[in-house]
Amino acid sequence: MTTVIKNATIVTGDNGRTILYDSAIAVDGARIVGIGPTPEVVAAHPNAEQIEGSGKAVFPGLVNCHTHLLASNDRGILEDWGFPTTLKFPASARSLLSQEERQLMATLSVLEAIRSGTTTLLEVQAEVTDYADHLEKTGLRFVLADTVNDIDESAGPAGSSSAQGARGERGLQRCADLIESWHGKGDGRISCFVAPHAPETVSPGLLRQSREMAEKYDVGYTIHLSQSPNEIESVMRARGVPPTHYLFANDFLGPRLVLAHCRYVNSAEIALLGQAGCGVSNNAAIAARRGAAAPVKELLAAGCGMGMGTDNMAEDMVEVMRAGLFLERVRRNDQMDPQPEDVLEWASRGGAEILGLGQETGSLEVGKKADLFMINMMRPHLVPTLRIVSGFVHNGQPSDVQSVMVDGRWLMQDGKALTIDEDDIVRRAEQTGHDVWQRLLKKYPNVPFAVNLPPGPVNLS
Repeated sequence: MTTVIKNATIVTGDNGRTILYDSAIAVDGARIVGIGPTPEVVAAHPNAEQIEGSGKAVFPGLVNCHTHLLASNDRGILEDWGFPTTLKFPASARSLLSQEERQLMATLSVLEAIRSGTTTLLEVQAEVTDYADHLEKTGLRFVLADTVNDIDESAGPAGSSSAQGARGERGLQRCADLIESWHGKGDGRISCFVAPHAPETVSPGLLRQSREMAEKYDVGYTIHLSQSPNEIESVMRARGVPPTHYLFANDFLGPRLVLAHCRYVNSAEIALLGQAGCGVSNNAAIAARRGAAAPVKELLAAGCGMGMGTDNMAEDMVEVMRAGLFLERVRRNDQMDPQPEDVLEWASRGGAEILGLGQETGSLEVGKKADLFMINMMRPHLVPTLRIVSGFVHNGQPSDVQSVMVDGRWLMQDGKALTIDEDDIVRRAEQTGHDVWQRLLKKYPNVPFAVNLPPGPVNLS
C-alpha cells in the first residue's frame, strides 16, 4: 500500500538541509519512494492513498539517543534534586516496580515520546527484557541496552567500592541474551547495544569485556560519562585519573561508543573522545535542570558525532532541542550560534548516525525508512511560517505534532495514538506512580525531597 502526503512543507533533514514547499512524500511499505513537487509525486503514484498536508510540515522523526523509560515514575520530584540523591533513590524506586508496573511505566513513556515526534530511542535499563515485548508492540524503533556493572559505589564524595565479578558476569549474560533474542526483531525495528553503566561502577575488566561483546555481535555500546562532579571525584579517588582517561586506558573508546552527558569533560578528555570518533548524546534538558551543560562546540570540533537525548523523567524531544539551543548559546555567550537547524540535525540525522542507523533513518530521503512526524503549522505560536525549523525549535510544542509514522506505519494520526490505549495507560500509570512512591516512603521514611505529596492519585470517577 502506497501513501502520499501532498501539498505539505517537507523538512528533509538531508545533508543540504533542503526544505521543499507545496510538495509531497510517497511511502510504500516501510520506505520512502518519492519526494518532490506534489503534481509529480501524485502522478507517479496514481493509486496511492492521499493524505492532505496543506498547512502541515513533515519532519524527519526525532532520535532519542539516551533515555530511561521507567523514570517517568519519578517525574515531579527528582527533577529538583541533584546528585547524589538522584542516583540513590530512583534506583530504589524502580526496584520496587513489579514486572507489570515496569511494562506500564515504559509504555507511558513511549506514548509521550510518540506525541513529541520521536520515532527512535535508545532505552538503557537493567533487565530491559522485562518489557521489551511491550515496547515492540508500540511500533516505535528501539535500540535496547541492558545495563551492567560490577561495582557498588555511593554517589557522594565518600563511600567504598567493591568489585563483584559475579554481578558483572550476570550482566554480560543478560546483554548477550538480549542481543540474541531481540536484535533484528520487529521487522528490523529493534536493535541492541551493550551498556556498562558508568566509569565509577564498572571495573577495567568489565569495560574491556563490554567492548569485546559489542564487537563480537557487531553492535554498538553506551555508557554514562562525566555526568556529575561526584563521578569525577569517585573515579579520581579509585583510579587516579579522570573518567575519560580511565576509559581510554582500558581500550574502551571507539566509533561504536555512544557517551551519555559529557558535561564536565576537559580539553584533554575532549581530544581523546574526538580522536576515537565517539558519539555523544547531549541530554540538554536534564543537564539544564542539573545546572550544567555539555561543551558541544568543542566536542564537535574534536570530531565527535552529536545526538540528543531526554535521559530522565521526560520523553519530550521538542523540549530537548530548545534546551540544547538555549544552553549552548548561553555557554558560548553567542546570540546566533548554534542555529535551530543545527539542533534539529543533532536530534534527528546526527542521532541516527551515532546509533549506527544513519543509512536507514534520521532524514527524509528516497530509500530510507519512512520515519517521520507531521505538525500543524497553523498555530498561533508558529505563524507566520517564515522559517519553520526555527519557529518549531524555538516555539513548538508536542501538541503541534498531529501524526507520527515509523517504518511506514502510522503510530499516531490526527492526534490519536493508534498502537497504545492512551486513556487506559494514563489512568493506570497515575495510580501506579502513587502506589510506588508510597512503597518507597515506607522503605525510606526520611526521604527529604518527598514532601507535600498528595494523599493519593487524581480521582477520575
